[in-house]
Amino acid sequence: MLLAAGSGAASAAATGEWVSYRDAYRAMVVFEKYGQPKNFIQSHYQVMPREKGVSLDGVQLSLQGKTMQLNLPLDAAGRSVFPFLKAAYDENAALVLSRKVGQYVFRPRISIIVQADGLYETAHLRAACEQALAWQRHTDASAGAKKCVGVRFAFTGAAGEPEVRLRRGAAGDTVLPAVTGAAFSDDPHAAFRVVNYRFAEGADKGQVVMTDAPLSIAALIE
Repeated sequence: MLLAAGSGAASAAATGEWVSYRDAYRAMVVFEKYGQPKNFIQSHYQVMPREKGVSLDGVQLSLQGKTMQLNLPLDAAGRSVFPFLKAAYDENAALVLSRKVGQYVFRPRISIIVQADGLYETAHLRAACEQALAWQRHTDASAGAKKCVGVRFAFTGAAGEPEVRLRRGAAGDTVLPAVTGAAFSDDPHAAFRVVNYRFAEGADKGQVVMTDAPLSIAALIE
């Protein structure tokens, strides 16, 4: 949502295009207040291209108010940690983008928390997906019939070709193939190496292991 001139947004926002911090705050605080289990999932503020061909390279986001100016670094998927600041809300601060805002979507993005050791119990991945689905049902009534089918690991490719293995005890390791795709199913920015792990029927008993940490982990919900 563009702020109209004279709406109370910081005059510093005149140097770029902007969206309302208050609107973003209202959207992001819903997850903060969400009372269901969410220990495996997290929420970021995402700047997402509206369509293919729109780049995130060099895109900068900042929070600008009458008494503040704060850079909000974006990762390769356009996500940033959202600052919950009373002063920014009171001042009707602006989230200023270095590009035309009409080319992007601004939204909360739920993802699964990345583990530093690169080790994921398959049962925990299923639980994480279920938490993401529960959140989706909380915010979107049309998600009621959907199911968790797996997770997607996205890599930038900066460390070379990702190697992700499914380990099932005596059955040994299986390498999960990597393909080029988007970090999230609704994101047109398909510039990553992604590895999909789809859940097996019945109980999960195993681990997904990798050497390099992924950029993001998305729940596969169909």
